[in-house]
Amino acid sequence: MSDSFYKSGEPIADAKAPKGPIEDRWTTRKFEAKQVNPANKRKKKIIIIGTGLAGGSAGATLGEAGYHVQQFCFQDSPRRAHSIAAQGGINAAKNYRNDGDSVYRLFYETVKGGDFRSRESNVYRLADISRQIIDQCVAQGVPFAREYGGLLDNRSFGGTQVSRTFYARGQTGQQLLLGAYQALMRQVDAGNVELYPRHEMLDLIMEDGRARGVVVRNLINGEIKHYTADAVVLASGGYGNVYFLSTNAMGSNVTASWRAHRHGALFANPCYTQIHPTCIPVSGDHQSKLTLMSESLRNDGRVWVPKKAGDTRKPYDIPEDERDYYLERIYPSFGNLVPRDIASRAAKNVCDEGRGVGPGGLGVYLDFADAIERLGRDKVEAKYGNLFEMYERITGENPYDTPMRIYPAVHYTMGGLWVDYDLESTIPGLFVIGEANFSDHGANRLGASALMQGLADGYFVLPNTINDYIARNALPPVDEQNIAAAEERVTSRIDRLLSIDGDRSVDSFHRELGHIMWEYCGMERTEEGLRKALELIPALREEFWTRVKVTGTGEELNQQLEKAGRVADFFELAELMVIDALHRTESCGGHFRAESQDEDGEAKRDDDNFGYVAAWEWAGEGEQPVLHKEELNFEYVHPTQRSYK
Repeated sequence: MSDSFYKSGEPIADAKAPKGPIEDRWTTRKFEAKQVNPANKRKKKIIIIGTGLAGGSAGATLGEAGYHVQQFCFQDSPRRAHSIAAQGGINAAKNYRNDGDSVYRLFYETVKGGDFRSRESNVYRLADISRQIIDQCVAQGVPFAREYGGLLDNRSFGGTQVSRTFYARGQTGQQLLLGAYQALMRQVDAGNVELYPRHEMLDLIMEDGRARGVVVRNLINGEIKHYTADAVVLASGGYGNVYFLSTNAMGSNVTASWRAHRHGALFANPCYTQIHPTCIPVSGDHQSKLTLMSESLRNDGRVWVPKKAGDTRKPYDIPEDERDYYLERIYPSFGNLVPRDIASRAAKNVCDEGRGVGPGGLGVYLDFADAIERLGRDKVEAKYGNLFEMYERITGENPYDTPMRIYPAVHYTMGGLWVDYDLESTIPGLFVIGEANFSDHGANRLGASALMQGLADGYFVLPNTINDYIARNALPPVDEQNIAAAEERVTSRIDRLLSIDGDRSVDSFHRELGHIMWEYCGMERTEEGLRKALELIPALREEFWTRVKVTGTGEELNQQLEKAGRVADFFELAELMVIDALHRTESCGGHFRAESQDEDGEAKRDDDNFGYVAAWEWAGEGEQPVLHKEELNFEYVHPTQRSYK
């Protein structure tokens, strides 16, 4: 049985979420929260790890509020945070198109899209705040696309039948990040924010069970330093790079979250991984990452494969009646705009049938011929020109003349550190925002909702809830012994990695781990495969600690050392992901168990036995993790079989 891999612990509950009508809960919580007067804010220090949309907006807002913020990122500039790679857009319930959208509809579709595995209170707050985000960003000068008359334009995205996605061509993340960055740098100039680029958090400083600071490594000269504060905020992104090949930036990692997890922060739903359906297919073993093509392309592009297996003709040589527009055939109501998990599995299924296209048969076509004929090339180019150009540069194929080839790839992680309604983890004083937490998306994230959550957390939620914690906790200076203990943990781990002097590169271990995860804990999971992974991962981790070779020293720029520490944490995370996937014998959202599907091959949930958040506790080296369950209650959106047909 899968429970032989874990222990059961006490249930966990979100004690901060207010009662009452769902539309009033956020207003109630803000009113109940204690405030910090402006003069006292200047005496309080907050540490933020990460400068993406969540971290950058939080730093700018908390600095503006008067707090003393110290902010860290491992990139050479906050502008290089991975949020810059987001392409398609940001959701908001503005109903500019007068097509029936509303806060409630966005709330409903987000809960449904997450396959009924998210909290209603959190999701409603997100939908409500979405409207403020657009106003904030427009005021900052974010150049959203506009219609001919000057009004903000919208487009549709997967999992919905209304147009609520605001966008800036195919570079929405970049433009939103520049808005947050400018606001952040204003606070740097004002002296309210101290910015530390090229610094990586390697441990958490704890005192009396609270988060009181961090230990970081200067990535240029290797210097280990500590910083203490009244509260710590993790905005360090997701953990998709555990798969090695993903759409994430190569530096994206789980280390900040995992260090916190080892100190008592519960890790929630780690097996919920989103596979994005529109990525450029793998082209060979030389690749170290994959490239995302925006989901917005599915607005006008039609997905198809040949009807006959083994058809190797060029796409323009295959007649219309010999093409299978399979998403339109299987899901006539939503067609090419079904949610990501469904589109990804459908692509895998047709490729498994031998109808895939391109090298190795691991691809499907995304065809714009109809859109170009209907709208004209100029209109298509205005919407997607930079995406088409990027595709052509990578593949050498012109998508105006030849359909794009796409295939699913790891993109986003819905799991993350468990947080309550205030975005506070199970470690008092440690707040987690953006993709680093688990809070809003359930088992599957709707497209264009990542930017929405990141900015909601950073601009609007955290600045209200962190006040309450700081106002209620007057903390003394941190004991030097606790600081020294944290620094010792960091230096001893670095010394251990450098002393192994083995014969295998860090990347070789990372690639092998990624292959195991993709094969056995990827788009489709089985009990047999997950058990196999639980044999392979610990063995590979043991080999890593005896055979990895990290060249150079710790007192210099050493990217091999950086990667080695991150991969070491990926090994531990990977094992927990597999245990989580093995214990959850249902299928839901991005977690598809082959043993749990209906007669049509769709995911089959088990609400009676798995209608909860799985929050995992670190029990120590070599010990089984402890499972704490947070039961999910649905008062407004009652779980049904999710259908997009």
